Amino acid sequence: MQKPNHDIPFGHIEECQICGAKGLEPVINLGHQPLCDSLLTTPQLNEPEVSYPLALVRCPQCSLVQLDYVVPGDVVYYPDYPYRTGITRELFNHHQRLSVDVVERHKTPVDSLVVDIGSNDGTLLKGFARQGMRVLGVEPTNIAQIAVEDGIDTVQDFFGESVAEEIVKQHGKAKVITATNMFAHIANLGDMIRGIEVLLDDDGVFVLENHYLMDIVGGLQFDSIYHEHLRSYSIKPLVQLFGYYGLSVVDAHRVASYGGSVRVYVVRDKIARPTQGLVNMIAEERDFGLYDADVYNEFRSRALKAKRNLYNLALEAESSGVRFVGNSCPGRASTLLNYVGLGCDLMPYIAEQPTSLKLGRYLPGLHQPVVNNSILFSEQPEYVVLLAWHYWEPIRADLRKRGLKSKFVLPLPELRIIED
Repeated sequence: MQKPNHDIPFGHIEECQICGAKGLEPVINLGHQPLCDSLLTTPQLNEPEVSYPLALVRCPQCSLVQLDYVVPGDVVYYPDYPYRTGITRELFNHHQRLSVDVVERHKTPVDSLVVDIGSNDGTLLKGFARQGMRVLGVEPTNIAQIAVEDGIDTVQDFFGESVAEEIVKQHGKAKVITATNMFAHIANLGDMIRGIEVLLDDDGVFVLENHYLMDIVGGLQFDSIYHEHLRSYSIKPLVQLFGYYGLSVVDAHRVASYGGSVRVYVVRDKIARPTQGLVNMIAEERDFGLYDADVYNEFRSRALKAKRNLYNLALEAESSGVRFVGNSCPGRASTLLNYVGLGCDLMPYIAEQPTSLKLGRYLPGLHQPVVNNSILFSEQPEYVVLLAWHYWEPIRADLRKRGLKSKFVLPLPELRIIED
């Protein structure tokens, strides 16, 4: 099987990022949008703002769903990138469960080396450390310094073959390599997998976890489409991708994080037999229609309807003279609000938890200020749009417990107003 170039060029691309086929088919075009996590400072509001094409396409050959434009990684993941894993309770708990699951599933010996690629603030590695593992993070942004201050040894760099070689020299081979919510984000995919080949021990396992295409399509999560997410994975293209490198996808299962993700296990054994669970997932994807065009045409129509419904509700609120505000500012909030066109005239601010690194900044494109969510309790707006709607139940419970009486708006997959 001839290996395509997996170090994807920047700018517009016309070939599949996995199999190299041409003739990519459109899924949905969300227009030109700014980078979702490039929140603006006050001085930047008076400067030009860059936006990039944001269009999703699919490969009819290997079935990969992907963006057709690649922004350089050092632009997307700039040093002061404001995302932290550990401040979201649901994600923190999820990562602790993941560390336990991997160690138990693969009977990882105590004192084994575990390396997390895109380790952010070290939340996942803390779980492995509690189980007696040696841990090392690789994180390109300044969030790495937060991990170091918390006692998690971290290399501040983009992971690739040369970084992997240096890690092996200093620490030896890794029994476990993890990549959570980042394996879809990297343009130099080939360099990353070659690095995994260098670093992974003979009996080691590479565990990746990413937003799952079936959940994106079935749950109408078009707001999860942004420039960081270069690829939206299903199982079939991943099997083909690792096959180019003599690696085997042996198991996978669905998990709840980020509104529905898939956890995939990869080993060195070229002839390793896949589990029945993996076989069943591929069959489910086929039955759902992930390898056909019809399901994506329906997805596009549903997205347009959702856009109109949310915009119309905002207009009704404005015409009635009541407040219509946002709560939580995940990356997906930027995609949703920019696609719908909800500017400051319709949504004057977005409230965030007090520990967020995004406080005091402004949403890219539309420029809503991100403010401390204490404002919600003093103002009691008529509508609060839960922009992290995939975690709506614990968010609603927390805000109600703290005294918020507003109506909650769930924008997707279908518009819902919750008054209790």
